[in-house]
Amino acid sequence: MDWKPAPLDVSYPPDLVLTNNPDVDPDFADNFARCARWCADGSSFLIQCENRAFQLFNLQDIQGTQFSAHHKRTFSQSSAVVNFAWYPGASSSNAPAYCFVASVRDCPVKLLDASDGRLRASYPIIDHRERFIAPHSLAFNLTANKLYCGFEDAIEIFDIQQPGEGDRLPTTPSKKSKDGLKGIVSSIAFSSSYDYYAIGSLTPSSQAMDNIALYSESNQAAIMPIGGAYSHSGVTQLKFNPTKPHILYAAFRRHDAIYAWDLRSDTSVPVKVFRMSPDSRKTFTNQKIEFDIDCAGRLLSVGDQNGCVSMFDLGDSDELDSEQSSVISLQNIAPEMTFNAHGDVVGCVAFQPLHSNLLSASGSRHFDEDIREGDSNDSDEDSTDQESDFENQNMVAVSRHRPLPYVKDSSLKLWSFDPTRTVHHA
Repeated sequence: MDWKPAPLDVSYPPDLVLTNNPDVDPDFADNFARCARWCADGSSFLIQCENRAFQLFNLQDIQGTQFSAHHKRTFSQSSAVVNFAWYPGASSSNAPAYCFVASVRDCPVKLLDASDGRLRASYPIIDHRERFIAPHSLAFNLTANKLYCGFEDAIEIFDIQQPGEGDRLPTTPSKKSKDGLKGIVSSIAFSSSYDYYAIGSLTPSSQAMDNIALYSESNQAAIMPIGGAYSHSGVTQLKFNPTKPHILYAAFRRHDAIYAWDLRSDTSVPVKVFRMSPDSRKTFTNQKIEFDIDCAGRLLSVGDQNGCVSMFDLGDSDELDSEQSSVISLQNIAPEMTFNAHGDVVGCVAFQPLHSNLLSASGSRHFDEDIREGDSNDSDEDSTDQESDFENQNMVAVSRHRPLPYVKDSSLKLWSFDPTRTVHHA
């Protein structure tokens, strides 16, 4: 019997089947999830929290359409968490593969057991001053025997079976050179069926230099640059289509669009642009917002700073035929559906493997003192001149006080796109 991917229906809004929050931290009241990622079988997901910790949640299917998630364990770290990645094939029913790698500031890359958080192995990246480097990007190759770690002007390649120092692959000949890919390697993505991978840099692109390049895994050398996005900002995420390994998607910092390239044609021009917001003059958050593609390569989902989630139908929209391959024109693609998901920035969305569900995580740091302190207009109107003079004398002390950030919505939600779901009307 042939396996078929779970069907996803975006013809009408999804059903909310689960709402949860990160486990309460008494020392960090305004905690939230920066990103959430499923393990390979969809039985559990791991969230990277603002309070320098990972939290593991197990998901249980009660009645086919009813789900419950409970917090299983918290893995606190010694410093700020930069990034993490599940080991390919990680499953709660397979203890040896149930692990993930974590990049923590001023520490070696850690391979942690997802069941109890113990350290299995460490992979140090050391700079010229003998300090540990925390890579900004982590990715396993297709055979899951190599770990690729991206940092400034280089990629460190580790053999998973042999912990210790790895092999360094410079992305530029030297600091002063204008060749190659310069800056922090912020994203690494492997194609699902070819011997190449793509890397992106946080350095903004320009007419003279692109910030995405295609590399060969066997030769460990650059194949060709990828550009033409005209976003003039750094790359935050790269991802190949699971069923179309020649299609590459890229998201950029403070940019409202996701670009797609067909690597079989001219890579200096994108094939399509999936635009989230029609207002291009809008101010965007500095927070990294991650998109995701379902395992069948049919839908692309991404959140925004307004708490909405957009669903794009990929289909054949990013393919080129023989007539279009010679002349490529940039086309904007509108979302098939947009729905309100959270009351804050949706920093991450993730399709659940083997199911018709989508996980969304929200939260962001806000520094609006007026909302945080509450309404006090009535008492201010009744203040005396003596109190005003006292406030003026202490104005310098108050202005030096650093405002504490707060979170509007730090929830985790699971949305069902099952075609057999019940439609709820307001």
